[in-house]
Amino acid sequence: MSRNLGARPPHLLWFVILPAILPDVLTGVRLAVGIAWVVLVPAEFLGVTSGLSYAINDARDTLEYDRLAATVLLIGLIGFGLDLLCQEAQARASRIREP
Repeated sequence: MSRNLGARPPHLLWFVILPAILPDVLTGVRLAVGIAWVVLVPAEFLGVTSGLSYAINDARDTLEYDRLAATVLLIGLIGFGLDLLCQEAQARASRIREP
């Protein structure tokens, strides 16, 4: 319909196609960020000398369980914050589509 009304390919892409697929793309990004965070933290356990997972290992080895618990909570808060950012992007994208 937009072509019949005179839209050129760039306008068709930016004003019809991208707004239509943006919520689904952002849902995929949200899932990918969650999975990446879940995979990244355990992957840091293998042969690193810095990072959050190293801090967990170091706290466990030195029997500093308060620091271990704080690090685990920090990992959870960062993951929660990333998810909130993705949710906000999804909410803004859905507001763009509303008339």
